[in-house]
Amino acid sequence: GLAATAVRKTYDVRKVEITPLEQRKVTFDTHALVQDLEAHGFGKEQAETIVSALITLSNVSLDTVYKDMVTQAQQEITLQQIMAHLDSIRKDMVILEKSEFANLRAENEKMKIELDQVKQQLMNETSKIRADSKLDINLERSRVTDMFTDQERKLMEATTEFHKKDSSTNSVISEISNKIDTEIASLKTLMESNKLDTIRYLA
Repeated sequence: GLAATAVRKTYDVRKVEITPLEQRKVTFDTHALVQDLEAHGFGKEQAETIVSALITLSNVSLDTVYKDMVTQAQQEITLQQIMAHLDSIRKDMVILEKSEFANLRAENEKMKIELDQVKQQLMNETSKIRADSKLDINLERSRVTDMFTDQERKLMEATTEFHKKDSSTNSVISEISNKIDTEIASLKTLMESNKLDTIRYLA
């Protein structure tokens, strides 16, 4: 049987064996057609010429149709070639998918390693910052302690000096107070003496 199909150039196209022109069977009764034409007033030669022309046109039309047709066997061969080509494409796609998957997995492993390295670096930096901060805090604490110790020492020195000066001041005040008391006593004695002298003088 014959089936119409479009044959792609990318596949193995085989030539279709078409029945030669001289071996083809005419699809209509030529003798009956000649008689019918004669019955309608055509001469025998005219009728035969018309029928011959119709046969030629029919063969030309069939040739045109046959050029775009293949046999059932050729169609099956072409289908097998297409299926084989599709299988090859499918295998290539599987290989490509495996290759892409392997590349993605390798890339993921690489990114994981890089992330682990960054994480470790951050942890190291954090530990260093903490250690530096702890050292700075200890240094500041030591500095403040030393400052308070120095202030306390200065305060004690100032207190001692104040007590010394206060003691000296008290001693001076006591001495002055004694002198004043002595002077007052002398003045009282002198006043009493003058008083007695005055009384004696008036008596």
